[in-house]
Amino acid sequence: MVIDTGSELSWLHCNNNKKTFVHNSTFLPIHSSSYKPIPCSSTTCTDQTRDFSSPASCDVRKLCHVILSYADASSSEGNLALETFNIENLRIPGMVFGCMDLSFSSSNSEEDSKTTGLLGMNMGSLSFVSQMGFQKFSYCISDDKDSTGVLLLGDGGASKYPLNYTPLIRISSRLPYFDQVAYTVQLEGIRVSNKLLPLPKSVFVPDHTGAGQTMVDSGTQFTFLLGPVYTELRREFLYQTKRVLRVLDEPNFVFQGTMDLCFRVPLTQTKLPPLPTVSMIFRGAEITVSGDKLLYRVMGEVRGNDNVYCMTFGNSDLLGLEAYVIGHHHQQNLWVEFDLAKSRVGFSSFIKCDIIANQILNMGPTD
Repeated sequence: MVIDTGSELSWLHCNNNKKTFVHNSTFLPIHSSSYKPIPCSSTTCTDQTRDFSSPASCDVRKLCHVILSYADASSSEGNLALETFNIENLRIPGMVFGCMDLSFSSSNSEEDSKTTGLLGMNMGSLSFVSQMGFQKFSYCISDDKDSTGVLLLGDGGASKYPLNYTPLIRISSRLPYFDQVAYTVQLEGIRVSNKLLPLPKSVFVPDHTGAGQTMVDSGTQFTFLLGPVYTELRREFLYQTKRVLRVLDEPNFVFQGTMDLCFRVPLTQTKLPPLPTVSMIFRGAEITVSGDKLLYRVMGEVRGNDNVYCMTFGNSDLLGLEAYVIGHHHQQNLWVEFDLAKSRVGFSSFIKCDIIANQILNMGPTD
């Protein structure tokens, strides 16, 4: 399942058709004696879905029907239901989740095909965190070379790792572009190596409509910046890499519709050249992105004897999003802690997830 701090509802791919063959990652509610669909007249449907991206509705069976949309332009739809969840030695009846159709689509269909569902981890009333009553959780997202990721619910002994905390930003009034149940932090600046981008702090502060919040979102792949900030980062990164990277001179090529700074790297080149670091500065903490995390090889795109690589920061304006989003690609091999009791998010320095797994979970050495 995808662990998504940017969304509320947990869901599984479902199939109610006895005659249709489905793969092992599909949940079959007809085989479950504890599965109960939620009617659209239920207060769960009418009241607790108010923070969803679209209002809940009634389907032809008078069941609660939801459509969920995500920051990367993917979506899913299906029905709300109750089910018993078994987590280690806990048996939790009556958990609200989504039983979703297989029509889920996104820009990364290969990853979608591996996905059983999604674990909604934001602060909404129906999120997994809220329904379980957790006051703290943390994770380490592994990189592409290491499949050992860690999710801890509660303290779990993770306090041995030094963290720098930044406070969660909350706005009590409802604003059209402000997600009240997201993990919102205050971005204060961006530095490329030692050069702080010449931007006023006001460009990072949400305006009177709520546009401009900064969300920590493990369910979105890359990081997105509002247009003026993206443009300035693009300009400075280009300047600092002009001697080591060859720009892809194709104005119409925009990776995933939001990333228009791409480069040509020879097929024979096994390592990227030394690159400047990019640091996102928050109130009390920062995340530094370096090396391979700055450029992403676009599969299937070859120009002559060159691969195509694109910078892993996208333009929110091109996505139609009025926010900054810190995606999971730039959270890899960081220890990230969400402390709801103290209303803060903590980031560690660079670590390796397999070491975390070994030390905290006592899993033993990994191969």
